[in-house]
Amino acid sequence: MDVRRHVYQLIRKFKTDDPFRLADHLNIIIMYGDLGGKYGNYLKYKKSKFIIIDDVRTPAHLLPFVCAHELGHAICTSKDNTQWLKTYTMSINADKVEHTANQFAVELLLNDEYLADHADMSLYTIARLRGVPERFINLKCFKGHTLT
Repeated sequence: MDVRRHVYQLIRKFKTDDPFRLADHLNIIIMYGDLGGKYGNYLKYKKSKFIIIDDVRTPAHLLPFVCAHELGHAICTSKDNTQWLKTYTMSINADKVEHTANQFAVELLLNDEYLADHADMSLYTIARLRGVPERFINLKCFKGHTLT
């Protein structure tokens, strides 16, 4: 899956890069609760999709990234039960699924249009403002090339 292209199609279709609004447009229910240490979780039950965000432990500045990451699971890896993969297997797939969700979140929150609109700021400043942890900035793709 070309995550970058998929993100841009969603932004164009729904005219937003806000992960909370996108989830609403896609009929993905966002719930809040104490997850006991995880910032967020994605769950699919029957035909309903849920993003659960820990409103006790998740720092406020990370909420957009957590929502975008879980939205990435809902859109890009919705058939994979990531919790099961992590708990019951040592599968490399679990890491790939997490990487894809992180890449989705970065492409959504640091999309090219947003970056162009804020060209007077550094990528690191924009990432901080958008809730993207610095360690994930290198997942941003520019015209098919990832930052290194």
